[in-house]
Amino acid sequence: MQRTQFWFGGLLLWFVSAMAPSAAAEPRGLPAADAVLTRIGFGSCAYEGTSQPIWKAVNKSAPELFVFLGDNVYLDTRDPAIMARKYRQLADQRGFRRLRANTALVAIWDDHDFGENDAGAEFPAKSAARDAFLKFWNEPKSSARWTRAGIYTSYVFGPAGQRVQIILPDLRWNRTPLTVNPRFGDLQGYGNWTDQQEGSTAPIPGPYARNPDRQASQLGEAQWAWLEAQLREPADVRIIGSSLQVLADFTGWEAWSNFPRDQQRLIGLIRDTGARNVVFISGDTHYGELTKLDVNVPYPLFDLTSSGLTEVWKVPVPNALREGESFHQANFGRIDIDWPGQTMTLSLRDESGGVLLAKQLPIR
Repeated sequence: MQRTQFWFGGLLLWFVSAMAPSAAAEPRGLPAADAVLTRIGFGSCAYEGTSQPIWKAVNKSAPELFVFLGDNVYLDTRDPAIMARKYRQLADQRGFRRLRANTALVAIWDDHDFGENDAGAEFPAKSAARDAFLKFWNEPKSSARWTRAGIYTSYVFGPAGQRVQIILPDLRWNRTPLTVNPRFGDLQGYGNWTDQQEGSTAPIPGPYARNPDRQASQLGEAQWAWLEAQLREPADVRIIGSSLQVLADFTGWEAWSNFPRDQQRLIGLIRDTGARNVVFISGDTHYGELTKLDVNVPYPLFDLTSSGLTEVWKVPVPNALREGESFHQANFGRIDIDWPGQTMTLSLRDESGGVLLAKQLPIR
């Protein structure tokens, strides 16, 4: 009887511990500055109010660092109390708890964790959204992200010859308004193309047109100056984590192509600073794909879009620069760096961990 009681008590203790909220566990800190990274995971678009089975495959793949690329929760509110509640829902996801305990995490936001769909500089609750974001992601109080105009940031890991730089621009805080495409007339809001989240039938905003205004920008001048300085820092591999697709041909949805001067300015910065081995990772779309641009660029540029961790959109979307096919299923991304072989492999993976696509690039 005593042995049975001991066994039952131990089982109960294990169960309570396993089901405890993640807030009770210490999140894993960032890798040491001299840590050599070889496996970097990333993803976007994780609705906090639904099951998130993809974390099993993410955790099994054992990334040394995981980059959240935005829509990490779907706040869609101006109320700080609701923001806090939705972050708690993500924190209570069992697979996310395991990831947070075992893997270093970094993050940038997109529109839904910024606060509202397709929102930009005009969003009135962006300071409250910043506070909720930085608190949840354990940003040190000494960080400039708490006070400057935007939560853009960068990280550098590894010694010379194996140095990885991760740059996370903020495409929301300073973004000028989007330009609605008048050609669609009565189809404004995409007509019957509606947002399926929580059964909503609200039309999706847009379609959007390219904004030709020379002053229109996603970043703002202070962030552009910061980005140029980052690209001049020494690094052997540079990963720019963008919440929106960087290279995709124009689709009508949010993307860098809505701001063509920004897009060209970014490519010009890569050329002018001599930054080598730049790769883009992006989110937002609710489907995954690889985009390649090899015209009027200093070297072929690639953008691997991983979206979503839970959210999937079945509507086919054109992209003349797409390599292969697009994948309309839950997915996450991986970058595997082979330092001895001087290559890196970009891959997209499904809920079982199976490889959907892979592209090996040289490190020059």
